[in-house]
This record gives sequence, C-alpha cells and structure tokens, in this order.
Amino acid sequence: MTNESPTLIKATFDLGGDLTVRRIGYGAMRLADGPAAPGSDPAAAAIWRAPTDRAAAIAQLRRAVEQGVDLIDTADAYALGAGEELIAEALHPYDGVAVATKAGVVRPGPAEWVPLGHPAYLRQQAELSLRRLRVERIDLLQLHRIDPAYPLADQLGALRQLQDEGKVRHIGLSEVSAGQLREAVAITPIAAVNNLYNLTARQNEAVVDLTAELGIAFLPFFPVAMGGHAGPQSPVTAVAGELGATPAQTALAWLLHRSPTLVPIPGTSSPQHLEENLAALQLQLSEDQFARLSALGTEDGTA
Repeated sequence: MTNESPTLIKATFDLGGDLTVRRIGYGAMRLADGPAAPGSDPAAAAIWRAPTDRAAAIAQLRRAVEQGVDLIDTADAYALGAGEELIAEALHPYDGVAVATKAGVVRPGPAEWVPLGHPAYLRQQAELSLRRLRVERIDLLQLHRIDPAYPLADQLGALRQLQDEGKVRHIGLSEVSAGQLREAVAITPIAAVNNLYNLTARQNEAVVDLTAELGIAFLPFFPVAMGGHAGPQSPVTAVAGELGATPAQTALAWLLHRSPTLVPIPGTSSPQHLEENLAALQLQLSEDQFARLSALGTEDGTA
C-alpha cells in the first residue's frame, strides 16, 4: 500500500454556475421493465415499459434522496415517459432535488432509439416533460442526440426558446464529440454533457478535458461498467483492497478524481449498491493509485 497522501476532491459541483449538486447523482434509466422481444436488444427493451414493481422503484428513488442524492437523471424516451411520471410520483415537489431529463429521441419499438431534432418536436416534448414531472421549469433539459437532419443551431434554438420562456433552467447535450460541444457553446451556454465514460470506455477523453476547461458538468452514464478489468488480479481490485472498498466504488472514485466537473450518475435497483455507490464520495485516491487505474486499457461502449 502506498504511503502517499491522498488527493482531496470536492464533493459538490455548481452545475451551470448556480445549481449546486453532490458529485454522485442517480441515473433512473434502469427503473423500467421489458420483457425483451425476440431478437431485440435486452438492454434497450428493459427501458420500454414502466416497472412492474412500482412500489420498489418509488422506494429506491426516495431512498436515494434520503441518502443525499440531489440530482436525478432521466429522459422522455425512458419507458415512453413513464420514467418521468415515476419520478414525479416518488419525489414531487422535489425539495432540494434537481431533475435532469432529455428530449430528442423517439421510440418506435422496444429496441429502437431514433434521433428526432425537429425544433417543434423538441418544444412539444419539453411541454410533456413539464406535465409528467409536475414542474413549471425543468432544471436541466438535455438534447438526447444531435439529429443530423436539422441544423444544430435550430435544435439548440428550440431549447433556448424554452429557457427564455422560463421553462428550462439549464441546457445540456448527450453523446457529443468535442467538436460538437465547441459548436454548441458558440450557439448557447451549455451546462452539462451526458456521454458514455468509465474506466474502460475512454473514447470521450477529449470531451472530459474540454468540459473541465469550460467548467461544464460531465455526467457519465454507465460509470461503473468495468467488465473483465474488475477481475481478481486487476488494478481495480488491487486498489479497492488498499482502500477497503469495492471495485465499483473504486471505479467511481477514479471518475471523481479524473476531473472536477465529472458528476457520475450510476443507476441501480439494489438498495445495497445504492449505498455503496454514494460512499465512493468518501474515498480518496493517492496519485499512485489514480495513475495505476488510469493506465487501464480502453473498450468500446454504446448506449
């Protein structure tokens, strides 16, 4: 075990400069059911319908807030809006809790996620999200995917119009490149980026660095997807042992140390895993531990 002093991290981040959130939120994508249709992607189908055990899902959301989570991430496409309704049933009126949602993807079937960035559609979906979440203003509205069929200025213009009307507090993006982010910030202020990123899916390193440079929140989804890199002989397991932590906690701790604007949003239906995830905020990595984890290889990932 190293004798180096651990590097301290800040436990909160001011999203958009004025919305202070703890640096581990909760991703509500998985609070939904399938079953998967024959031949479809099980991961996609699992986000198709409202959860069968609604009471358990509501209890999990409330448990997350009770344990200090103050940022919940969802989307209008999760269970065709039922995800937003579930969050409202569990947490409205959201005392001290920010809700981030997304618009810009349609779901014709269980395994289909199709970008749709028509400005009128984006405004309509935001209005529906306002109703389902039972709010007058969405804390963070993210463009779920950039639709190449429409100019980015028109898509962001629709979100900016909602912001000007007082219906959206902050604007974000999801699954964008560094070039697209630079283009976006030239159009309107961007408060957050929601991209795939974890210890082994590192294709968005440039976006992580750019968001840090610009002071923009980076909300990594699938933040603890480690695969074989969490095996018994892996650096993740070794560092976890040194810290007295789990590999998942160690992976989250690496993210928190990777950039001061990273705000992981792990999702789980397990009360035990929820508690473990949030405890990662208490872990401090030494420079040596951080370097050993950072040296891990990369894997492709999609979502």
